[in-house]
Amino acid sequence: MSAVSGADDKLDGAVLKIAGVVVLGAIMSILDITVVSVAQPTFQDVFEASPADVAWSMTGYTLALATVIPMTGWAADRFGTKRLYLLALTLFVIGSLLCAMAWDVGSLISFRVLQGLGGGMLMPLGMTIMTRAAGPHRVGRVMAVLGIPMLLGPIGGPILGGWLIDQASWHWIFLINLPIGIAAFAYAMVILPKDAPEPSESFDFVGMLLLSPGLALLLFGVSSIPEKGTVMDDRVLVPAIVGIVLIAVFVWHAFRPEHPLIDLRLFKNRQLTVAVITMFLFAVAFFGASLFIPSYFLQVRGESTLDAGLLIAPQGLGAMLTMPLAGRMVDKIGPGKIVMTGLVGIIAGMAVFTQIEADTSYAVLLGALFVMGLGMGATMMPTMTAALQTLREHTIARGSTLMNIVQQVAASVGTAIMSVVLTNQIKDSDFAGAATQSWQNPKILEQLSPQMLASGFSDAADAFGTTYTVAFALMIVTLIPAAMLPRRKAGMPPAEGEPEEKVEAPAG
Repeated sequence: MSAVSGADDKLDGAVLKIAGVVVLGAIMSILDITVVSVAQPTFQDVFEASPADVAWSMTGYTLALATVIPMTGWAADRFGTKRLYLLALTLFVIGSLLCAMAWDVGSLISFRVLQGLGGGMLMPLGMTIMTRAAGPHRVGRVMAVLGIPMLLGPIGGPILGGWLIDQASWHWIFLINLPIGIAAFAYAMVILPKDAPEPSESFDFVGMLLLSPGLALLLFGVSSIPEKGTVMDDRVLVPAIVGIVLIAVFVWHAFRPEHPLIDLRLFKNRQLTVAVITMFLFAVAFFGASLFIPSYFLQVRGESTLDAGLLIAPQGLGAMLTMPLAGRMVDKIGPGKIVMTGLVGIIAGMAVFTQIEADTSYAVLLGALFVMGLGMGATMMPTMTAALQTLREHTIARGSTLMNIVQQVAASVGTAIMSVVLTNQIKDSDFAGAATQSWQNPKILEQLSPQMLASGFSDAADAFGTTYTVAFALMIVTLIPAAMLPRRKAGMPPAEGEPEEKVEAPAG
């Protein structure tokens, strides 16, 4: 039941209290992803491990997310969102504590997997809790609230991680989760409403045995591409092909049980289908490319970790301006025009990065990041809204789970694609690799003349530009499905047992 009257389209105090719980948990999990990305060089030094080995501290977390997200929708219906949310917080906090106690890179990766099992449930559960509390007519505003962690992660993660590592030690990037997690747990115990689970619904064990390992194997293969430098390596091909086969068999299976692990019947809803395609293409291009913005500042411009984090803050600040406004407008005029406007903003900002050089003005770069942020704030959560606003209450948990799987897989695919493009471009240069490593290893400077060093940095900047050209092209393709999103306010979802509403074609 909605926590507020359907006639009122504002989020009242009861809903905002619930939002506080959800946002606190989501900030904790999303911040942790970006903080750990900053700590990769530190882990290499502390554990005397290779960059490829240390990278699995992030990949392991991603694989855990891919494994647990598919089960979240069923578990939320079966056990209740409050109980499952408290369990997710507990797993995440315990995983964080163990990560801080890691003694080598192997133990760190193992504990990151445990952390990911909890973190993977927090965002889809948060969407379900918020959407049920506010009602489908205010999904846009709900998504704007849930967008706050998405903004704070990219802004705060690199800054917080750099500061904690410089001022304290790497342990604190995990220990900081303890007080936040305990506060979120206590807050959730008091604020979240009692559960009303549906014990009669059966669990799709066959679906779980197909989809969870299928997603994990696919992402394992995709995540190995940057390390191997080619798609044709056995470590990439074998797990990826097995994963794709398992996922394909799951698709065949999913239409048979009454309650499948992921309800693919949701794709009968045209608006959700278009939103899923839009989200996939957007996430591949945007998240894949965004990962390398701080890398440019670190490797080409020689900035410190903390300064690199501060330099990418304009992107988050831009999104902060548009996301609340977009959330209100989606509930009134539909997502179509808003998402198209946001994509145009992102494309305009990315166009600058396709021409990036080793000495491009910071004013130009920060301005482009700000414009990209404005576009991101009007794109990501409105697309989520388009997928969820026509669903009935019973299908909200399944719909939010589906969208989170799509976003996670797409972000991993995008990261792998952009990593391979960037790595191969740098390898093709005689001096780019050495130049980018010279900031961490000053001895390299003795081996390169000033001309070689300048040439290396120029080639490295060109490599980043080529990578952004790929993302730029993908973002233009995203305009095609986005143009099919509805440009009118969505009607109320049909009651249980009624046929799904037909989605009107976009207005001109």
